[in-house]
Amino acid sequence: MAREHEGLSPDRIRRSTRRPADTWDRIKFLILLGVVVVGVVGNTVNPPFVTLSEALADFFGSTLGRVLGALFVLEAVRQLHYLVSERVAAYHRFWQESVFGRFNRFAQTRFSPWTRFRVARFLRWGVYVVVYAYVADYFMDSVASPWEALVNAPRIIAGVVFSPVVLQGIAILLFVVMQFVAIFWFLSRGGTDIVMPEEIETRFSDVWGQDHVLRLIRENIAFLEKPDEIEKKGGYIPGGILLWGPPGTGKTLMAEAIAGETGRPFVFVEPGAFMNMFFGVGILKVKSLYRKLRKLSLRHGGVIVFFDEADALGSRGALTGLGMPGAAQPAAAAVAGFECNGFSYLSPQGREAVLATLGVEPASEEPPVRSWKDRIIMGAGMGGGGMGTLQALLTEMNGLTKPRGLMNKIRKILGLKPKPPPKYRILHIMATNMPNALDEALLRPGRIDRIYKVGYPSKDGRKATLEGYLAKVRHELTEEQIDRLATVTPYYSGAKIKDLVNEALIQAIRDGRDTITWDDVWKAKALKELGPPEDAEYIQRERHAVAIHEASHAVVAHLMRRHMAIDLVTIERHGDTGGMVKNLLSEDRFTQWKSEYETDIMVSLASLAGERMFFGDDNSSGVTGDLRSATAVAALMEGTWGMGDQLVSMAVGQTALGQQANPAAMALERRRDAIDARLRELYEKTWALLDEHRDQVLKLAAVLEERKTISGDDVTEILGIPPGERTMREAKGWLAVDDETAEERRLAALRSLSATDEVSPNGEEGARDQAEG
Repeated sequence: MAREHEGLSPDRIRRSTRRPADTWDRIKFLILLGVVVVGVVGNTVNPPFVTLSEALADFFGSTLGRVLGALFVLEAVRQLHYLVSERVAAYHRFWQESVFGRFNRFAQTRFSPWTRFRVARFLRWGVYVVVYAYVADYFMDSVASPWEALVNAPRIIAGVVFSPVVLQGIAILLFVVMQFVAIFWFLSRGGTDIVMPEEIETRFSDVWGQDHVLRLIRENIAFLEKPDEIEKKGGYIPGGILLWGPPGTGKTLMAEAIAGETGRPFVFVEPGAFMNMFFGVGILKVKSLYRKLRKLSLRHGGVIVFFDEADALGSRGALTGLGMPGAAQPAAAAVAGFECNGFSYLSPQGREAVLATLGVEPASEEPPVRSWKDRIIMGAGMGGGGMGTLQALLTEMNGLTKPRGLMNKIRKILGLKPKPPPKYRILHIMATNMPNALDEALLRPGRIDRIYKVGYPSKDGRKATLEGYLAKVRHELTEEQIDRLATVTPYYSGAKIKDLVNEALIQAIRDGRDTITWDDVWKAKALKELGPPEDAEYIQRERHAVAIHEASHAVVAHLMRRHMAIDLVTIERHGDTGGMVKNLLSEDRFTQWKSEYETDIMVSLASLAGERMFFGDDNSSGVTGDLRSATAVAALMEGTWGMGDQLVSMAVGQTALGQQANPAAMALERRRDAIDARLRELYEKTWALLDEHRDQVLKLAAVLEERKTISGDDVTEILGIPPGERTMREAKGWLAVDDETAEERRLAALRSLSATDEVSPNGEEGARDQAEG
């Protein structure tokens, strides 16, 4: 044997012989057979009438004794065969390759796996039948032979099953089981509502302000209405849509409109449907839900299931410690919070360096090496509906489609192939305002194929929404007023616009009218944004001081801001606020420029300059918040936004604990002199501007003392100066470039590009392409 294994590796030697068996595995069946023989023989021994030798002779003379004796011998031979295979490699290879291997190769080449499975099952059932026949023959006096046991099998089995002892045991078992079945059945009810097609009246025409999302959704439901068009070309029906965005933007309304447009049943799943106090109930609810969905899909040709507030489903990351406070975040999650292509313009090394400053672990292709401690999952982290609920939902959404039904089970018992499962056309729609809380496996293609952001509507969307809700009530608003209202309501969702129109109607009814006017809308807007004013009165001197304070803010804001309009000015108290000047963007913008931030600082410092100007270099503590805002903006300009003299960014700093530091605080610590110089320069400009318009400040303050709250139109009328007059007169930087200038630059560049294409080898083709573009 040593020569035979000479030159072979230990792994090769182990593979050349059978793996050694444990002692217990080698003798357990022999012991079992011995125990059966001892039990049967011991039961028949009755000295002096029946001795042990006579009992053994009678037992081995019977059919059962001969069978058990043969089984004992065969098991001993089998274990001897295994023992030799563990010692002699040639013997093991002979049986594995020449005997069993040849038989396996013959069976695999002659018979299909399905045929081999059916034959093996037939032989297995044959063994069970033979064992039953001999056991019945041995233990039942009314049976004379194994053949008689087979012939009388129905009578024998029925007699055993319907015996009083068995029936009593079954009754007790059923009583215990039915208690648990009833409890879990009751707990698994509820949480879902089914709305049939004829009950849904919502259509896409009822969804306003989200036309770009509806256009994309129409493509998805076109496949649901005509699935064969994409399936016959080798595609598949998109199975899920995720609608995410701020609350009140119309996600639920869109899902209901999809069901109304397609004429399919709409199944609404409540956010807490899978939250239960017992393990396993959530899984039962998931399975019950999908049984309903499959039935509705077959009956109506498709079904739509809507999971509202889908973040309630949780994430499996909560079970493994992911997303815990202070833990390093994945690179994708950190980059998502930054603009400018999400670091994609950097090299991989540069990207990792930037992420390292943010406390983010770079993505790795190799899984981390974990110790045995990391494999232990602590309790108290069920994540959403409970342990196993999310996994059950993932499996049902796009798991193994198995043949179902009673007939398929009968076909499988008979050895026949079950019928293939039908195509269940189920469209999943989920809505959430926290998409990062969803499990990644839930969002993979095949489960959620389309992800659409339902954000705040644009100005045109807000106008369409306003027109839709105003059409339901009587009003006197003109087209220009509706357009202006759409302009001054940025970041208003559809629900918020609906509430605004309803509050305006309440204002009109309170005054004894049924028609909404512009004043009603303006009062409703102020009430919703500021809340009801407090019933508190200033003393005369303090009211005058607060009016000077707010008038100074308003005058500087009115003169300096070209692309922002004053919404209202008030000296009424709202909470801790003694007054305010509320400004609104007149354009939908996504960037902010240095000149605009400087204007913000000037508006903030206007209160300090105004109080010192009109009260003899004295000022109140009411400027605290204004100074804080001005300092924070100046610090961020100097240390983060690249609007200072230095190019070093404070956004990459870290604290002693390795967390990201506050860039404004770092800038104040390291560049305090530069920040103070910027604030002083802008303060002097603000002082000069207020000194030039001293009379307008006093006029505006007097009106505020009289009326307490005025609108931006009132400010323009009192001052007699158009908004942004000083900026337009002394325009600089980005503010000096208007839309006409930007368009002229673009056209000039295109003309230059066309001239270059004309002199190039492909000049005619380039010019033609440019003309078509």
